[in-house]
Amino acid sequence: MRAQILYKPSPIENFPLQLVNLPLPSLGDREVLIRVEYCGVCRTDLHLVEGEIIPPSYPVIPGHQVVGRIVKKGREVEKWKE
Repeated sequence: MRAQILYKPSPIENFPLQLVNLPLPSLGDREVLIRVEYCGVCRTDLHLVEGEIIPPSYPVIPGHQVVGRIVKKGREVEKWKE
């Protein structure tokens, strides 16, 4: 999976996000795996990148407004289709 990851905060003009390839996350019984088609970045994400909001730990992958398709679902997921 490709992701923009933040290891430590810095002004956005310093390009603190790094494009990396990560393994797919493990899937819990009540979770779905979504192939993200689009991801919006809001001002809150920029506050995080620049260190104005401190996450519980680093590294962190900013972005929470996504559009995508479910490509896999956990054993207990019945409502959603792949």
